[in-house]
Parts: sequence; structure tokens; C-alpha cells
Amino acid sequence: MKMQSIIFAIGILISNMLFGQNITGQWNGILKVQGTQLRIVFNISKTDTGLSSTMDSPDQGAKGIPVTSTSFENQILKLAVANLGVEYQGTLDKDNVIVGDFKQSGMSFPLNLSKEMVEKEKPVRPQEPKKPYSYYEEEVTFENVKAGIQLAGTLTLPSKEGSFPAVVLITGSGPQNRDEELMGHKPFLVLSDFLTKNGIAVLRFDDRGTAASKGDFKTATSVDFASDVEAGVDFLKTREEINKTKIGLIGHSEGGIIAPMVADNSKDIAFIVLLAGTGIPGDQLLLLQQELIGKASGISDADLQKVKTTNIDVFEIVSKSTSLEQLKTDMISYLKQALKDNPNAQKPESMSEDDFVKLQVDQIANPWMFYFIKYNPAIALEKVKCPVLAINGEKDLQVPPKENLEAIKNALAKGGNKKVTTIELPNLNHLFQDCKTGSPAEYAAIEQTFSPIALTEILKWIQIQTM
Repeated sequence: MKMQSIIFAIGILISNMLFGQNITGQWNGILKVQGTQLRIVFNISKTDTGLSSTMDSPDQGAKGIPVTSTSFENQILKLAVANLGVEYQGTLDKDNVIVGDFKQSGMSFPLNLSKEMVEKEKPVRPQEPKKPYSYYEEEVTFENVKAGIQLAGTLTLPSKEGSFPAVVLITGSGPQNRDEELMGHKPFLVLSDFLTKNGIAVLRFDDRGTAASKGDFKTATSVDFASDVEAGVDFLKTREEINKTKIGLIGHSEGGIIAPMVADNSKDIAFIVLLAGTGIPGDQLLLLQQELIGKASGISDADLQKVKTTNIDVFEIVSKSTSLEQLKTDMISYLKQALKDNPNAQKPESMSEDDFVKLQVDQIANPWMFYFIKYNPAIALEKVKCPVLAINGEKDLQVPPKENLEAIKNALAKGGNKKVTTIELPNLNHLFQDCKTGSPAEYAAIEQTFSPIALTEILKWIQIQTM
């Protein structure tokens, strides 16, 4: 009887130790999705009313994403990020590891969390160049005088002496470093290495407010990024190694919107290359993108139609708004009415209606999105007079090739520009990788960073323009 009492007491002690473990702090895990590894971090803290959290996705450049509900009871941790459709549930075990599942868009993936820092398996990236390079490389800074900020980048030259044609590389959407690093790939590092080895000087730089560049990324739009590129062109014109009559721009994705803006404002641009650049208005592009990626992700046609209907309403509100403040007011009114009309909307129980609405509004009513949804790239394209290469991958689901290449070609023709080449390359995705489906979920799993065929097409065309 005494032995049973001791065992019972030990059981209570162990149970109390387990249930007394502190759930607050940083919890790290690796999410494996279709061969892709993504680090996920939850930062949990105590508040006067309970627990609060944020989520980071370091490999996607996302930090401080608000977690809309956090609970920890009976060793079970539950987290939800309403605007991303994310749910996590896991059980804290005796080894201080949370064993659970990460759910998004109807799909579920195992995700274990611990307070230990986690390292991904280093991806194989055979195209990344290794130092020492066969060309000259220099870390540089230059001023955007209009914005009053300093930008940092890398200039690569075929050699220290000479007068070389040059390009400025322009990154896609989101805060990107000079290598346009994402999903374990460095497309701009590979592209600049290839071009410089073949006689073209390259300036690539960190987006404002990113890595070593100063400024505020969150308040900037494509117009602001265009002024940063103009500052990069001005910098190249100060270098003796650069042929000032042969400076071009290469823009990827959003960079393909920015390049025509800069070409319109500067007579110093000799040519532009649009890599998966857009030719249709932002709202149309987002609707197409959401449909194609949704289908590739296995979302049902019925659910996709619901999302499309909502987005059409939201984009209509954006198009009619004349300011961010008006947009916020209109969006709040629309969303509150939508919640009344649809009481089964996926709002976390622990979240107030006001907080839920604010979360949705913040996704749309920010400077970049407000500008992008309303912007029609054709307006700038019609004014471009220099030679243009527009190149897309056949399986690009983010900037669908047929719709955008046709729109780019039509806009340039309307402006009287006959120096236009458009190319749709078979089997390539948005990053110009050889792929199976084109889904963004494949990007990290593919070893190739940039198709050699695409690199060769770009180089051949530039060489013709700079002869």
C-alpha cells in the first residue's frame, strides 16, 4: 500500500512538471511540402488576457505575421492564422517537443516544434558560382537623392579595365536582396554570373529597406522602386568601365513593370528585358494567378469560385477608392456586412470581429497593394521606344504567358515600337526553371535555378542590342 502511494505521488509530480512547462518563447520547425523545406517559427508570449503569438516563415522572407488565436490547454497547443487559412495543433511531450500538424487550404502536413534552432538540409544548387570568380566583383553603394536613401549592391565587370555594356537587375515583388534569393535559390546571382562571364557588366542591389539597403520597404510602391533603379543607372554612368550608351534593364516579375517606367523617364536606357513581366492590370493578374495556383494546389472549383467572387468585389472597391483612408473605410464596411450575411465565415472564435476585419483590411489597404491592383502596365509600355525582349515560361502560374505576352506586344505596337521580341519557353515556370506543373510548391525542390536555355536566349538578344 505504501509503495502504491509513492508511485501515485511520483505520477502526480511528473504530471505537474509536464503541465507546468512554459509554452512561451520561440518554437521552431521544418515544414516539408512536396519536396520543399520551409522553416516555420512561432513566437509565443503571455499577455494579461492569455497568450499571443506571431509566425515567421524565414525562407519566404515573412516575419511577424499575426497569429489570430493561441491556446494551450492539457498539453495541446492550438494556433490559427485566419487570413492565411493556417491552423496548427500539436501536443507537448515529455521531451519538450510539440508533435502536431500544420493545415492550410484543406491540406495537412506533419510539423513538430522545439525550442532548439533547426537547420534545413542544404539544397543542391549546382548553378551557383563559387569564388574566386573569373571576373571583377565590387561591393558598392549609391544614393537615391530623390528619396534620400542609400542603396547597396554588387557590381560585376568582365575585367577591371575596359568599357562594357551593362544591365541593372530589378527584383520581383516582396522584400528581396540583390540575389533575388527565395526558396533556397539565387536567380540573380546565377544570371549576373552568366552575363558577366560573357562580357556584360551587371549591377544588382538590395531592395530599399532590405539587407544592406536603407529606406522603408513597407511604404513603397512600384513608382518608388523605379526611382531606386534610376539611381542605379545614374551610378553606372559615373563608372569609367561602363559604356554609357549601352545600359539596359532586366526586370523579373514586378521588375518587369518597373523597367518600362524607368525607360519612359530616361533616355539613357538602351534596351529592356522583361522576365515574366506583366502586361495586364493588377486586378486581372491576381484573379488569374489565384485561379491557376489554386487549381494546381487541388482546391475545388466551387471553392475557387467563392474566392473569385469575393476578390472581384474587393478589387472593385479598390478601383473606386481615391485614397488609402477611403479604401480602409470602404473595406471595413464591406467586410462587416459580409460577416453579417455569412455568419459561418471562418473567423476564429477567440478573435473579435473588429480585429478580424482589421486583419483582412491590412492585407489590401497598404501602399503597394493599393497601387498594384489599380495599375495598368500597358500605359508605360505604350511609351517605351527602346528595344524590348519579353520572355515567359510556358508553365508560369504567377504571370500566365499567353495573356501577358500578348498584352505586352499589343501595348508596345500601339506606341509604335517595332523593336520587340516575345518568347514563350516550353516547360519553364515563373522562376525560369524546368518543371512539372509550374506550381510555386515545386520551386525549392527543383535543383535548377535558371534554365540554361533561358540564359542563352537573354544573352543572345542583349549581344545583338549592344554590338
